Amino acid sequence: MRLHNLLLAVVGALPAVYSEYVVDGYKVLPSGYVKTNGSRALPVAMLFEHNQEFSLRDGVKVRADIFRPVTNESVPALVMWSPYGKSSTGPLTLDSAALHAGVPPSRLSGFQSFEGFDPAEWVQRGYAIVNVDARGSGDSEGDIRYWGSGEGRDGYDVIEQIAELSWCTGKVGTAGNSWLAVSQWFIASEQPPHLAAIAPLEGLGDVLRETMARGGIPASAFIKLIQSSLPGRQLQEDILAMYDKYPTDNAYWRDKRVDYSKIMVPAYIGGSYSTNLHTQGAFRGFDEITHDKKWLVVHHTQEWYDLYSEARIEDLDRYFSFYLKGIQNDWEQTAPVRLSMLGYNLPNQNFSLPSIPWAQPGSKKLRLYLKPDQTLTPFPFSAENQTGTLSYQADAPCMQRGNDTGELSFTYSFPEKTFVAGPSEAVLSLSAQKQNDLDVYVMLRKADANGKVLESINQPLSDLGVSSASEVPSVSILKYLGPEAMQRASKRAIAPELSKPWRPTLAHGVDQYVPQGDTIELHMSLWPTGMIFEAGEKLVVKVAGHDMRLVDFEQLQGTFNVTNEGKHYVHFTEQFNNYVELNLL
Repeated sequence: MRLHNLLLAVVGALPAVYSEYVVDGYKVLPSGYVKTNGSRALPVAMLFEHNQEFSLRDGVKVRADIFRPVTNESVPALVMWSPYGKSSTGPLTLDSAALHAGVPPSRLSGFQSFEGFDPAEWVQRGYAIVNVDARGSGDSEGDIRYWGSGEGRDGYDVIEQIAELSWCTGKVGTAGNSWLAVSQWFIASEQPPHLAAIAPLEGLGDVLRETMARGGIPASAFIKLIQSSLPGRQLQEDILAMYDKYPTDNAYWRDKRVDYSKIMVPAYIGGSYSTNLHTQGAFRGFDEITHDKKWLVVHHTQEWYDLYSEARIEDLDRYFSFYLKGIQNDWEQTAPVRLSMLGYNLPNQNFSLPSIPWAQPGSKKLRLYLKPDQTLTPFPFSAENQTGTLSYQADAPCMQRGNDTGELSFTYSFPEKTFVAGPSEAVLSLSAQKQNDLDVYVMLRKADANGKVLESINQPLSDLGVSSASEVPSVSILKYLGPEAMQRASKRAIAPELSKPWRPTLAHGVDQYVPQGDTIELHMSLWPTGMIFEAGEKLVVKVAGHDMRLVDFEQLQGTFNVTNEGKHYVHFTEQFNNYVELNLL
């Protein structure tokens, strides 16, 4: 495998295990059909075409399962582009998620691809669902690719062939979560003529900066989990080995950063705060798509739970009905931005807005200065009571369960009801005595008026099958703590050409180390959030040498690699800045 004349590292794929519910070909699944005990019965009959072949421009054949209405009328197609094993034939399913992510098995037919639309729901609405095994995965030929322009070209080829099938109207859309969303960015960037609309429902847009080495800090545990879960017959691109070989930005990584300006079709963009991967990609996608046929919906739950919720299905059906079926339902009168705000101990609230508020001139901000008494104040430095030094154990062990040690906390009580909405900036003046580099993490937490630090539960307790929040496992699929920034000091250089005032973007170039003992002023960007504070409730700013987020899966707890040594020191003098700047709604 090669890309831009670079030889790609590869690793073996998980041996594929295939379902035998139908041989290659097609059959009619009757209304009421149940694939497995406890799964959803089909509400209508549907045609099921198994392992239909599509040829890519280099001769590789990929295969897809097609589910469509039993009718002589042509219908539009919705493509789910996945490496996980089409139609739930791979090892990753919601069975892998703690408490099934709040989605009961009886809600799904089992014919859906992981993170994709359920044919049982969408065929009855007049669409064909095309579950594609991406190159190298499942029943498809070739080696598995990790996103980029190559996957985009593959998607172009398949979409154009689907549009020519006798049952298709020629209108094709795409949809899905996570990888199924990321692939849509790259496919749409290739501009296949018959692609009519996309629905990337939480997808990162820059592999290097948003997952491989966010803040310049390498992270491998989650990618290793994904690598071990991709079924295929040959090899897969070894993105971890490629980072070891190319830890700075180059043609390989630039190919894995979405150029949103190339996306010309309507886009329904899903986002949330609860994901560790996709928040930034959703907001940047909406911001950088240059046309006005784009909608951003930031919900208050979790991506899998949201995908199969009645409200999301109805909203997406309105969107696709307008662009794929030509139904005049006033979709384009929908507010461009729908933004949820998390109440934690209060009801969540939703706002319909004409644009991303913090991206507009004159947006409201609040700067809070850190003090050595571990409080926050809106008033700038005062030599009388704000001089000093605090330290934290930067190499403290880390389990990422929300209760690790080695964390400094600074607290502020809001005098009135406040909505913190959008990205935040943290500026800290730090030194390390044992190293010439520092890995620093900053998180915003909410505490109630009594000082109890709170968590936001992503799903209703009743859907999780528990009666109290204490029964909910501490994983990001189920709980959100707050937004986080992370920064390796040597990677602090900014790429101005990729940045905006509210979204500084790291260059990932040559390392700029910090002499041992020297104090450095680090500017750190926290991902967007939405948090509601009543008067008297508290903002808690936490500073540590380790990741304070919850992990996605319990088996990842304890896998964080602590690279700091000894203590970090926060310096409070007139010479140095220490503050957080919040965007307010």
